[in-house]
Amino acid sequence: MKHINRYAILAVAGSLLFLVGCHARKEAHLPAWEAANPIRPLPAMPLGITKKLTDLPNPPTPQRIRLGRWLFYDKRLSADGRISCEGCHHSENAFADTFAVSIGIHGQKLLVGQPEGRPMVPRKAPSLINEAWTLFPNFFWDGRSNSIDSLDILPISNPMAMGSTSEAMIQTLKNNGYAPYFKEGFGTEEITKERVGKAIADYQRTRISGNSPWDKWKDTRDDSLVSAHVKLGDELFFGKAGCSQCHFDQSFTDSSFHNIGIGWDSRTRTFNDQGHFGVTKVETDRGAFKTPTLRDVSLHPPYMHDGSLATLRDVVDHYNKGGARNPHLDPKIRQLHLTNDEINALVEFLEGLKGEGYQDSPPASFPQRSM
Repeated sequence: MKHINRYAILAVAGSLLFLVGCHARKEAHLPAWEAANPIRPLPAMPLGITKKLTDLPNPPTPQRIRLGRWLFYDKRLSADGRISCEGCHHSENAFADTFAVSIGIHGQKLLVGQPEGRPMVPRKAPSLINEAWTLFPNFFWDGRSNSIDSLDILPISNPMAMGSTSEAMIQTLKNNGYAPYFKEGFGTEEITKERVGKAIADYQRTRISGNSPWDKWKDTRDDSLVSAHVKLGDELFFGKAGCSQCHFDQSFTDSSFHNIGIGWDSRTRTFNDQGHFGVTKVETDRGAFKTPTLRDVSLHPPYMHDGSLATLRDVVDHYNKGGARNPHLDPKIRQLHLTNDEINALVEFLEGLKGEGYQDSPPASFPQRSM
């Protein structure tokens, strides 16, 4: 029996070594870009986020997410091969950036067209996190896109962003071995701008933030997890300060548009950036901009669509003063009469929304054409 057991053990061990060797050989034959960007399951939702990606219409798939991750970080999609989507949306800044005005191809400022023949205006890149569940189909600061899928393709052909064209982008992807991954994600090797947009959007939908100190405190009611100022800030945010009128739901945004007076010139009595009016042509939408998520807001100063407020304290001060008076000021904006300590508490509350679950870094390599 001892001999049988010994031989049996040796046989099992040999089989295991064979399987491990086969797996190692299989892994060794993977292209470098696949090894650097493997197919992964849909991410688990962090604390504070109860919605699920699988509940979305046409939810993301692991195959499209992998493809979208390559596309998001691949600089070859730009006209000069030097900038990608990540150029304005950095993981360490909650997929926003820290420039008051975003910088595109050739180091130029990103400008947005205006209605009524007005001069183009610069804008800051907003955060991309937690956009899977935008309450209304409004994207960009002015709401000019009604789909996250189309949102992600527009900067590629914007001459001030990535400076390419749909045709050039498609040819680049064909020339660099992307076709099999489009088949993997969509069923055929056809590469279209719509499929590019969908793949990038599916990757973007997985950039989900939660599990912040505030989430943990709310979940456990363990008072040691946050400071007394965060607790006071929470009380003010949902009470006296009225912030939750517009910043609500799990991502702290109503995904709608509000005029809070940013960009109002009291001398000329006009806005330098017309905001949502440029899309709707409704007079009351002049100077109205989309409510941004407040999750991880401390990671991407300066603030507002034009980067005009340098710190979170400046933001709270602006609201405390009742915004900037103008003919279309949102009726929800009023003087708050906050004390200095209450302002500090709101700032600390906002800093307590720094979460995790969305962080990423560029793949080490990207698809290449087979030689």
